[in-house]
Amino acid sequence: MNMISTSISEVLVIEPKVFGDSRGFFFESFNHKNFSQATGLDVKFVQDNHSRSVKGVLRGLHYQIRQPQGKLVRVVRGQVFDVAVDIRRSSPTFGQWVGAELTEDNYRQLWVPSGFAHGFYVLSDTADFLYKTTDYYFPDLERSLLWNDPAIAVSWPIQADVSPIISAKDKIAPKLADAELFD
Repeated sequence: MNMISTSISEVLVIEPKVFGDSRGFFFESFNHKNFSQATGLDVKFVQDNHSRSVKGVLRGLHYQIRQPQGKLVRVVRGQVFDVAVDIRRSSPTFGQWVGAELTEDNYRQLWVPSGFAHGFYVLSDTADFLYKTTDYYFPDLERSLLWNDPAIAVSWPIQADVSPIISAKDKIAPKLADAELFD
């Protein structure tokens, strides 16, 4: 696997080694030993999630307070623009974001550590999105940041004449300045 650094050192783009021929392809989507050696992290995943979204859906920016989740995310069908935002007040990259295009054809994955908000925007007609988490989902601990908060200024690849499809809770999410965050 190939690790690609981002402007926030803790967030990594992972390119697996893909073996393909006229019959199709094969790759290891996760190998604990290889992941640990390549990243220096000894993570334990406890939950796998799968979502399907249609073109124009924007999910996020989500995180879980007190029992934060690290996430290893990938797309198995379609194409998304995936974003991680550092929401650790003590971090030198607090309030900064990184984005990566994840597609069924580039096989890339994004490691989103705990202490980050996460979201994605669907670029294809549909997208199947898979993610492994380091802690269980607790609805009472889930939080959101406003997806278009100017203080964060994510450059979502949304055309000027298009309104993203956003859930009711994400439409009213607080801005970074008003959100419950990590120290």
